[in-house]
Amino acid sequence: MKKILVHLLMTAVLYASSGCDKNFEEINTNPSLASDLEPAYLFSNAQRLSAIASYHYQGEIVQQINTPYGGLLAAGNRNIINDQHASEAFNAIYTGPIRYLIEVTNKTEGKEEQHNLYHMARIWKAYCFQLLVDTYGDVPYTEAGLGYTQADYLPRYDPAEAIYDAIMKEYIEATDALDPTRSSIGSADLFYGGTIDRWKRLGNSLLLRLGMRYTKIDEEKARSIVATATDPVRGGVMQSNEDNALIQFNAMYTNGTSNALLGGERANYYIGKPFVDFLKNNNDPRLRYIAVKYELPANPLATAGAANTNPADQQGMPYGYDESSIETAPDYPGKIGSAWEYSQFNRSTVMRIDAPEFLISFSQTQLLLAEAATRGYLPSGNAQQYYETGISAHMEQAPLFGNMPSITAEEKEVYLHSPNIAFTSERALEQINEQYWVSSFRNWSEAWANFRRSGYPRLNPVNFPSQDPSIPGAGGFIRRLVYPLREISVNAVNIQEAINRMGGNSLGTHIFWDQGN
Repeated sequence: MKKILVHLLMTAVLYASSGCDKNFEEINTNPSLASDLEPAYLFSNAQRLSAIASYHYQGEIVQQINTPYGGLLAAGNRNIINDQHASEAFNAIYTGPIRYLIEVTNKTEGKEEQHNLYHMARIWKAYCFQLLVDTYGDVPYTEAGLGYTQADYLPRYDPAEAIYDAIMKEYIEATDALDPTRSSIGSADLFYGGTIDRWKRLGNSLLLRLGMRYTKIDEEKARSIVATATDPVRGGVMQSNEDNALIQFNAMYTNGTSNALLGGERANYYIGKPFVDFLKNNNDPRLRYIAVKYELPANPLATAGAANTNPADQQGMPYGYDESSIETAPDYPGKIGSAWEYSQFNRSTVMRIDAPEFLISFSQTQLLLAEAATRGYLPSGNAQQYYETGISAHMEQAPLFGNMPSITAEEKEVYLHSPNIAFTSERALEQINEQYWVSSFRNWSEAWANFRRSGYPRLNPVNFPSQDPSIPGAGGFIRRLVYPLREISVNAVNIQEAINRMGGNSLGTHIFWDQGN
């Protein structure tokens, strides 16, 4: 891993020295120096850069992270448009992983010795495009990256539903094409060290995730995709936490979200009240390594003083208030210096500078199987067993955050059989998706997508006084992020076509799979 990270650092230095500015061409133009690098290391970089920041909108929409501040920090906490944060995923994914994955597929297609790398890149590129669709709706797909070969910097926007069909095809074909008897890229693969069987399970688990997106609009299509994804002949889905797709950061390559929340933003962000309340009210053993109250919360960790992780003392910050009106909130705890006394994320565990970023997990996959079984999509399989395995698997991820003892088997059993958590067929869909919300902690893009799809957990709208006017008509929640202003100004014709097709470019505009209830 250390050797790979050195190569990635070289990539970053070369890219920085290429003189790339923030003009529109950055999205589609491949730096000439990067094109000379080995495809395997371009792939490593694409994997690493897939861990995008998602706390300004996605994490706030699902009410796991909160700030009362406006100005530069205003976004999902107030249901307003902030171009800097709304465009973050668009710019980061197109200029990062998509850029490199297109380069990888161009370099490896048809080359016998790089057969598996080519198909791994197809799977991960499909994942990145799914993330873009889930965030914005219609986006450039068929013409994305033409700036590399044709100097076409004005890509057409494809309908989101058509992109999903193409992504589904990629997941299936690329997963089936992976061959464990052919060469491996070894440690250049940051997920699995090139192990093909695990990549097959990743491809199928992503296909399962995609299939479940259709539950609101086309249950027969959802059922069909789930059947393909779970077919054991094709390799099956994730089998354990060993199959988790994650980026393990270190002292050189630090976690971007942790960087921000440990640095200049450490006095500005707190855990959302609904998240703390759910964990606290259900005596969830995960709360003790997620939440903390520091003696001096505005200080860096080294001087923050005593860390109170007692679950009974944790208090989440409520939504709908600004930095002045928060004093009128029920049970307002007051301030210590420039910081409030609400609970923050533990800087020694889940917000470590080298904290892992989980992109798709065994826990999430088991919970999706639990819902699929509940809906009757699976010919066999026990929904309760999937549900309990999914919860336990997420609890077993705790040691990866460091400085925390494992959650014991006894603690898991007590939790699984506690009121509100013990599986019941009457509340199965709600229970499963509440746990998916917890399991997707820090994976906030996925938590938001599943919240829109399932409607769970049952969160109260923020209802901030100056929220975007499209929000009340969209059920009180942000349904998508708006396109970057730079795109609107430069690629106006193609953007307008997409806006007309989707019925608007607002925070309240629904994407194709988020229709109906």
